Amino acid sequence: MSGTNAASGAAPCRFAHYFVICGIDTETGLEPDELAALYQWLEADRQGRDPDTAATGENFEQSPLKRTFKSKVLAHYPENVEWNPFDQDAVNMLCMPKGLSFRTQADSREPQFHSFLITREDGSRTYGFVHTFYEEVTSPQICSAMQTLYQMHQAENPSSATPSSSSSSSSSMDSLASSLDEADSPSSSSCRSAACGGYDASRDTLYVSKALCLITPMPFMHACRRFLSQVHRAVTASLPPPLPLESYVHNILYEVPLPPPGRSLKFHGVYEPIVCQRPGPGELPLADFPLGQTFPLLGVENLVQLFNCTLLEMQILLYSQDYQRLMTVAEGITTLLFPFQWQHVYVPILPASLLHFLDAPVPYLMGLQSKEGTDRSKLELPQEANLCFVDIDNHCIELPEDFPQFPNKPELIQELSEVLLRYGISPVGGAPPTSVPTSTTTLGSVSVSTRHPGLKSQQALRELEDDGRNGNLGGEQLAVLELLQGNATLERLQALAKRMGVRVEALRGVGGEGEAQGGRTAVDEEEMRNAKLNVQLREVFASRFTMMFADYEAFVIQSAPDLESWLTNREQMHNFDKASFLSDQPEPYLPFLSHFIETQMFATFIDNKIMSQWEEKEPLLRVFDGRIDKARLYNVRAPSLRSSNYQRCTVLKESAQAIEQRLLKIDHTAIHPHLLDMKIGQGKYEQGFFPKLQSDVLSVGPTNNKWSNRTATAQRRKDRHRQQTEHLTLDNDLKEKYMQEARSLGKNLRQPKLSDLSPAVIAQTNWKFVEGLLKECRMKTKRMLVEKMGREAVELGHGEANITGLEENTLIASLCDLLERIWSHGLQVKQGKSALWSHLLHYQAREETLEQQQAESPVSNGPERRKSESSLGMPSLRASVIQDMRHIQSMGEIKTDVGRARAWIRLSLEKKLLSQHLKRLLSRQALTKKLYKRYAFLRCEEEKEQFLFHLLSLNTVDYFCFTSVFTTIMIPYRAVIIPIKKLSNAMTTSNPWVCVSGELGDSGVRQITKNVLEMTFDCQNLGKLTTVQLGHDNSGLLAKWLVDCVMVRNEITGHTYKFPCGRWLGKGVDDGSLERVLIGELASPNADEDCGRGCRTPDMQHSPGQTRRASITSMGGRGYKPTSAQIQEAIGEAVNSICKHFHKPEKERGSLTILLCGEVGLVGALEQFFHNGFKSARLFQKTVFVWDFVEKAVAYMESADQMGDMQETAEPLGLTCVSLCHYVSAINSSPRNIGKDGKFQLLVCLGARDRLLIQWLPLLVECPVIQRMYEESALLRDRTTVNDLIAVLQTLHDFPITLEASLVKGIDL
Repeated sequence: MSGTNAASGAAPCRFAHYFVICGIDTETGLEPDELAALYQWLEADRQGRDPDTAATGENFEQSPLKRTFKSKVLAHYPENVEWNPFDQDAVNMLCMPKGLSFRTQADSREPQFHSFLITREDGSRTYGFVHTFYEEVTSPQICSAMQTLYQMHQAENPSSATPSSSSSSSSSMDSLASSLDEADSPSSSSCRSAACGGYDASRDTLYVSKALCLITPMPFMHACRRFLSQVHRAVTASLPPPLPLESYVHNILYEVPLPPPGRSLKFHGVYEPIVCQRPGPGELPLADFPLGQTFPLLGVENLVQLFNCTLLEMQILLYSQDYQRLMTVAEGITTLLFPFQWQHVYVPILPASLLHFLDAPVPYLMGLQSKEGTDRSKLELPQEANLCFVDIDNHCIELPEDFPQFPNKPELIQELSEVLLRYGISPVGGAPPTSVPTSTTTLGSVSVSTRHPGLKSQQALRELEDDGRNGNLGGEQLAVLELLQGNATLERLQALAKRMGVRVEALRGVGGEGEAQGGRTAVDEEEMRNAKLNVQLREVFASRFTMMFADYEAFVIQSAPDLESWLTNREQMHNFDKASFLSDQPEPYLPFLSHFIETQMFATFIDNKIMSQWEEKEPLLRVFDGRIDKARLYNVRAPSLRSSNYQRCTVLKESAQAIEQRLLKIDHTAIHPHLLDMKIGQGKYEQGFFPKLQSDVLSVGPTNNKWSNRTATAQRRKDRHRQQTEHLTLDNDLKEKYMQEARSLGKNLRQPKLSDLSPAVIAQTNWKFVEGLLKECRMKTKRMLVEKMGREAVELGHGEANITGLEENTLIASLCDLLERIWSHGLQVKQGKSALWSHLLHYQAREETLEQQQAESPVSNGPERRKSESSLGMPSLRASVIQDMRHIQSMGEIKTDVGRARAWIRLSLEKKLLSQHLKRLLSRQALTKKLYKRYAFLRCEEEKEQFLFHLLSLNTVDYFCFTSVFTTIMIPYRAVIIPIKKLSNAMTTSNPWVCVSGELGDSGVRQITKNVLEMTFDCQNLGKLTTVQLGHDNSGLLAKWLVDCVMVRNEITGHTYKFPCGRWLGKGVDDGSLERVLIGELASPNADEDCGRGCRTPDMQHSPGQTRRASITSMGGRGYKPTSAQIQEAIGEAVNSICKHFHKPEKERGSLTILLCGEVGLVGALEQFFHNGFKSARLFQKTVFVWDFVEKAVAYMESADQMGDMQETAEPLGLTCVSLCHYVSAINSSPRNIGKDGKFQLLVCLGARDRLLIQWLPLLVECPVIQRMYEESALLRDRTTVNDLIAVLQTLHDFPITLEASLVKGIDL
């Protein structure tokens, strides 16, 4: 096996893939950082300056010690690994995100540690762990170049020699250890030129940063950190390490395997052994970043909110001075998502050159290093409407507006706090963790001090304690001292060492491991504690998901016969029955779950579940399904009993024990580092300098290694198996392509490409965003239509016809978010947090200026009148962007720009004007050009047209997304009464009044000015309108009035409701009613042209029940008479509709009034039943009504009761009789003049509410009056039919029927 193959053959099983050294290239010398130059170019472009003048990279205003210079990968071993090709640019950029930095002897030069990760195209990750330290510059050319730069800087800025200047360059993109070192530099005690940011080659020593990096396939953060710090210690120790450094590097690259799942592994660093462990197949996957640091940084409450924002796939920006903090929080949050995975852009450390990536109009999770001294307000972010901003150093977060909370949040916070307190960690953000982290200090322990002056003194005290000159020893040395004091042999060795002048630190390698109890160091104990805390905190979150999604499998729709057909039709497939899933959840969970099941991470989770039929289960899914199965064994619960009670995690102890056992009992030990076959005399040890390693021994792995052979054999076996199965399944490349497409559905870029950053590549990236936004718009609008179209959509094969109001709200909220992201893409001028509202305000300002100019100009055209307007009952509303904006601006309830933008979108959508309004807004091209860069979505003509077209498709369905959300605002309503002019007076001498009722309340009685048939009034939002009470006081000569209908319009949303009447109001005409309750229906937008244009009665098929009843009663039965079968069917349908109404979640039920009294309501159907065979011939020209029959029957019962005939009847029947008489007399003695049909309607409604209808029916049937008033063939005289009717009405007893106030006004029963 050749060398390179040996290196790569075992790669998938190797602990580390690469060892990398980054630093200054002495041959090329000092080069300004190209990336810094690109960053300046981008900044200048963003601020509208000439980018080319800014992009020279030279910046003479800044002290050269603060400038960034180009770093280089000086060496990496091995050359390449087949499974994980080496990406030089990305590794260099992430090892030294801000390039090289220089220090002098006066500055602090503490080594720093940070991690990074690189996400590949397919979503797989590689981790990097970096130890940065300062090395003395020995090259005279570089020292003199620095001297020259410093002199040029002084010439440009003569004032910079004064001490105060050192703090002025706070905005510099300075080095990794940015501001903290300046805070610690002893400038006050010795303000020599160096301390003041200056450099003089004759007396100052120059140091430059260098980075050692391990690149690994798995995030063994603690192990890598310890290994790198030991390698660095070997370089700085006074004695050379026991073996050449090549031996240790070769060992970790080729001879240390990954621990097998569920096992622990011990390998050897330079001085001490290092232990790492890997979770077993049924445990939570590996996560080595300490959550014990993440929680104290933010506090439990903030962290749960951040977790929630991550689950809902918002844009998340982490902000800190410390790279390792950014990485710790990012990795901490993403590991808590189990079993879900973040599917979008994920860059925990965003290099300065990639700042334009914050412009990405997609969900992202990024970490941005804050510069010293810059506060949050100065940070200009392209979009903030949906941004969760996490200021780690100040322990605070800024949340987006208006998003649902995670279920059982208080109980979750309580449980997490208890776990933290058991480990001595405060659950409140900003409290320092009680345990002092050992090994190399990160910025972590220091950076708090810059923000909290109170901690400065503690810091100084700790430094004093750590200062050897004061006879004090720091943490690690103290542990060694205690160890030495307890051991006589070592005490003698220590005394000897003192005489020889050897530092104790070098002795540590000799003195075993500085062992605490049981042969374990304090560092080992700390690591075990971290690992146990990590897993317990993660288990708390994991158990929440196990509870919430215990039954998810029941709702997965497995519709494809094989993988190929599923992959090809993935976009059209309906994979998860969302409506049924939500209806099965506890009410308090719904707001969160309805949002969450729309996310990409949930979609990918379900995709993985479906694909697991045909291929191996995705590891996270396997663990999660295993847990659900286990929970089912222990807890067999009926799926219908979904409870929202919080159930605490039960496996905390077991999970911690598993880790403890692995770490205490080591399963595997790797080969010890050993001497290699090296050339003698190269790589001479020189204290403080990292030697040049011999590449020939490091580029080749051992060929006789037992585990490398094992993996090679396994690989050969896999290859053979693949070749055998290849001809059975579809072509692997094609499958892989489909898989990628299926997985990246709705996703854009996973990670920016870090290597090539030319403006052309940036343009290409932006183009990908534009395409992604358009695709997302298409998918969202299609989904909204399919959900809304209901039954038709199901017939077309689109899955479930059950949109809930909650789900609709979720889809609209995500549309608002999409529009905000589109409007913030490529934005040049930003005002406020909402890019869309900012654009609208610019548009409003321009339009209002134009209006003023037109008003001042003498030749002004009068406002255009539509032809039909004069003949209309209702003047038409003009569609105007500005008018809708003014409505929103006048709403005091909305306090923010983001809120206003969302309200405006909802209003436009409800008015079916969203596409039209946005088209109008974008038609002002000069404004768009001024506000947006060339590459912005809104300036891509073709995509913009398609986008507006997709939005236009939403006009085919009705939304009430504005009315139903802003329930407390005042709304102007316009009511118009349309009489039937041919048959009655258009005017009346009496005083009419109207009362409009809706789902949210009523307007109260509003008097209408005599002979003016139109009025406007303001009242609190009534919601969807349901009824209108119309009446008059019967005064004057012309008191009788035949009304066709009443029209009522919401003047903000433009929704017009038609309340058909077609009846008389007046004494001695029709049924003698002076007041009618009319049931409304939403008029279609173009119907307002013909409403009231003629004087005809509304069409049969469109008018509600009362009009139909009119044709049977008052019009002498001329109209259409339904057959008995049709009547029975109508009653069945009406009862069925009421049952369905009550089976919907409470918030999603429509109006019950319409189901009772509307066109196909229960009252109308029962009235038809009573009319069948009714002798309604006019006696002396007087129409007989059903109510007359009821009154006669009641009169008969009352008289029979007085005569004592009822005494013999059974007790319950007697009571029923009393109740019927009581209800009828209460209705008759009511102060309202509602007429005979109105009274019958009221009786039916009250009977249904109080569950008395089925008791009253037999009484009416038994009553002798029936023979006089009904023909023999009447349905009411057919016993079987009546019994069937009673059985049907019996089903209503299961439901609590409540009646609208407008129906029962004045009746006290």
